[in-house]
Amino acid sequence: MNKKLLFGIMLGMILIYFSIRGIHFDETIAHLKKINFGYAVGSLFFIVFMQALRSYRWGVILQPLGKISQLTLFAVTSVGFLAIAAIQARIGELARPYLIAQKSPIKMSSALGTIVVERVLDSLAVLTITVAVLILQDDLPSWMIKSGVIFFILTMTMIALVAGLVWRRETAVGIIDRILRWIPGKLAQTVHKVIHHFIDGFQVITDVKRLFYLLILSAVVWLVDVAAIYALLLAFDFNLPALAAFVVMVILIAGIAIPTAPGFIGNWHYACILGLSLFGVARPEAFSFALVYHFLSIATVVILGVIFLPFNRFSISDMTKQMNKTKG
Repeated sequence: MNKKLLFGIMLGMILIYFSIRGIHFDETIAHLKKINFGYAVGSLFFIVFMQALRSYRWGVILQPLGKISQLTLFAVTSVGFLAIAAIQARIGELARPYLIAQKSPIKMSSALGTIVVERVLDSLAVLTITVAVLILQDDLPSWMIKSGVIFFILTMTMIALVAGLVWRRETAVGIIDRILRWIPGKLAQTVHKVIHHFIDGFQVITDVKRLFYLLILSAVVWLVDVAAIYALLLAFDFNLPALAAFVVMVILIAGIAIPTAPGFIGNWHYACILGLSLFGVARPEAFSFALVYHFLSIATVVILGVIFLPFNRFSISDMTKQMNKTKG
């Protein structure tokens, strides 16, 4: 068994243990029976809507490279998210660039560059939300404040790197070429081509109007995610402010960034319990919430992914071959 996969499974099991420690499952079942299905369906609607929004936003990022139909974007996004959930260590992130390269003239390395832009936009949106949470909720634990500071530094570093590669492209490529001199000639030329294709994926940020539109879209994407969480909080009849949904979302994003078992089992549940504990929600109730939210989210990813998978097949070896074609 792959060492990374084994480590992820073990870490997931540890987090599951901490999630269920001291919980009587009859209490959990009792809370699950009381769920308001109307609000739960509302939460499910927002989860599906968020996935549709993310596919649309990706299309806007890809537009400078090529126009892709919305149905294709949604299908590829659905299969890509299934790959991310199913394949450990975020290797599934390569599925979307691979599949879009199969269905358009866009190079896989350029498509991979658009995924980086997408992550920068997500980071900016979540960073803004995190800052708002830190301001509005003044009794947050110190570890969350420190995490916010680290996240801010990482986000600003990522933005600086992307901006430098776009607006100082020749300088950046010149520096990279000097480093590549230490690599054998053929391989250096190959890497040089891939880097140029990769930077092409950042083209969208040179269009100020489109970038502003993308920033608004990104904020909407994560506000929809907050709406999904808040609707589920209402489904469990938790008497919590809307701010609780923002806090749970921020902690959950940090939690699922940890490489654990496929499907985010363990880290998802622990993050939800941790977030809700800040608002006085008891562990059995918080665990019930985590179970349902995880089920709705992963079920959406799996069902939509399986529906479109027959038309968007891929494998890790296929993705590697496509990258080699891009290099050629």
